[in-house]
Amino acid sequence: MENTPRSRIVVGIDGSAQSISALRYAATLASALGNELVAFTSWLPRVALEDYTPDWAPEQDARDALEKSIVQAFGDDIPENLEREVVMGPAAPNLIEASKNAVMLVMGTRGRGGFTGLVMGSVSSSLAAHAKCPVLIHHGE
Repeated sequence: MENTPRSRIVVGIDGSAQSISALRYAATLASALGNELVAFTSWLPRVALEDYTPDWAPEQDARDALEKSIVQAFGDDIPENLEREVVMGPAAPNLIEASKNAVMLVMGTRGRGGFTGLVMGSVSSSLAAHAKCPVLIHHGE
């Protein structure tokens, strides 16, 4: 039997307005198509040269930021089929890996680190070129 991707639409979330809008759009798609919906974020471990803050927990910060984005997207009406994934490492390689088990990736045009004049951010560009499933770049409401 051939390996087929699960019926998952994965949405890259970084807390930006574009990613929150992309999550809302992906929820509409997932509902219409009968797909699972995955809100996906990643985090990076502390760099040794950074200022030391003993109570900083980057993974928990990423989980909290993801939950905040979900609430911003849906308020109290969070879709029942919404899964959450929080993975350590850079966003683009992690999302490319996630694309292996997805029917679609949905991304906003630019994330928090994007230059205002760019049409598409570096993560979105990388995914459009290297993802293992179709990529939808959502341009906003």
